[in-house]
Amino acid sequence: MADPGNHRISLTRQAYLLTVNRSSLYRQPPTNQWSQTALDDMRLIDEIYTKCSFYGYRRITAEMQAKGRQINRKRVRRLMGIMGIQGICPGPNLSKRLHAKYVYPYLLRNLKVDHPDQVWAVDITYIRMRQGFMYLFVIIDLYSRYIVDYELSTSMDRYWVLECLKRAFQHRKPEIINSDQGSQFTNQDYIELLQNEGIKISMDGKGRALDNIFVERFFRTLKYENIYLNEYETPKSLRKGLNQYIRFYNEQRLHGSLEYRCPIDFYHQNLAQLAS
Repeated sequence: MADPGNHRISLTRQAYLLTVNRSSLYRQPPTNQWSQTALDDMRLIDEIYTKCSFYGYRRITAEMQAKGRQINRKRVRRLMGIMGIQGICPGPNLSKRLHAKYVYPYLLRNLKVDHPDQVWAVDITYIRMRQGFMYLFVIIDLYSRYIVDYELSTSMDRYWVLECLKRAFQHRKPEIINSDQGSQFTNQDYIELLQNEGIKISMDGKGRALDNIFVERFFRTLKYENIYLNEYETPKSLRKGLNQYIRFYNEQRLHGSLEYRCPIDFYHQNLAQLAS
């Protein structure tokens, strides 16, 4: 276990050795483990939602029941909240759960995205393992579909998101960043970080709309081509598998929308054209 009082090894180094996010070292571990029933329910919810992201908790409950799972709407809705997902249509009192003063308008409607680093999209998804789960945060350049950076965490707090963004800003900065209205993005720390970097803030409309569709497509591709084909046992094995897949996605996987080129080539070629 990592020891915040160990001054011989830095927390950053301890986090690296344990393959966990540094901010998680400051949190106490949960006192109880997830039951196998809860994990099985979340796995099935994830599969249904990945296939039909327009489903809300009512339809997901109905499909789970049709598959023989004895579960009610209240439990499905609670587990979806833990997983950080919801249907496109907002649920009741959604606005009360958001930090309204930190919500920004959607800037991408009718915007022509025609060069790299014009718009980055960010989002978080649930990633299952054999005996647990983690959360994945990704940054995608919308023009090239290039995965700019990503990070895994055991929690849904905002600190690991901010660390990943700060790391990405050391290399490049976009004109606009688009996100949903989740608590990781509707808070003072996130808003101030982007404002201090001179980046315009854009957020999806009500609920989990299709405004961030390219990130959702990447998550679906990742799960079908990697996560569901591998039963990762540990955070370390999951991290290794994600590193390999995202490298493949960026450097080898051809995209029809990119004239059958891979994202990294499309990204850097167009950056070079802008610089010339």
